[in-house]
Amino acid sequence: MGGAIQLMTAEATEPPDGSATDDDLVSLATQGNRAAFEALLRRHYDLMHRVAWRMTGSQTDAQDICQDVCCALVERIASFRGEAKFTTWLVGIVRNACHDHHRRHSTLTRLKGHLAVLAEMAAPPDGRDLFRRSWLASELARLSPLLRETVVLVVGEGMTHAEAATALGVSESTISGRMHEVRRQAGLAKDIGDEY
Repeated sequence: MGGAIQLMTAEATEPPDGSATDDDLVSLATQGNRAAFEALLRRHYDLMHRVAWRMTGSQTDAQDICQDVCCALVERIASFRGEAKFTTWLVGIVRNACHDHHRRHSTLTRLKGHLAVLAEMAAPPDGRDLFRRSWLASELARLSPLLRETVVLVVGEGMTHAEAATALGVSESTISGRMHEVRRQAGLAKDIGDEY
C-alpha cells in the first residue's frame, strides 16, 4: 500500500507542462513514476538514436539499439547517481549498447552488407543531403572504433572534451589526443577543423 501511495504522489507532482528537469524526472522515475520515465525517454530518444546511428552507420541497427537501451533503462535508471549530466550518462549506455550490438553480429553479416552495396543492390543515393551523409558515414567508417565514437560525440553531438570523456569513461586528455589523431588523418581533417 505504501508503494502505491508513493507512486500516486510522484505522479501527482510531475508538472504537466514538461518543465521538469532531467534530475526531477529521474527522481520520480526511480520512485516508480511511469509518466516521468516516459517523459525522459521521449525527451532523449532522438539523442539516443542519433548517437547509435552515427556509431553503427545503420538506421535499423540504431532502432534496435535504442529499443534495447529503453528496456535496459527500466532497471538501470536507479543506478544514475547524478555525478554527470543525465544525457552524458545516457550516451555512455548507448555507446556500450553499440559495442554489444557489434559483438553480437557476425563477420558474415557485415560482409553481406558490404557486398550488397558493392553489387549496387542497395538503393542509390538521392539528393545532396543523402550523398553528404553517405560520404560522411563512409569517412567515419574508415576510422577506428575508438576514434569514431569520439568524433560522434565531440563533433556530431557537440559535447565538450570533458563530457565526451565522462561518457566514454576515459580522461579528457585521451579525448584531446584522439581528436588530434582524427585531424591528422586526411579523410576528415577538412571537415572537422582545428576548433575541436
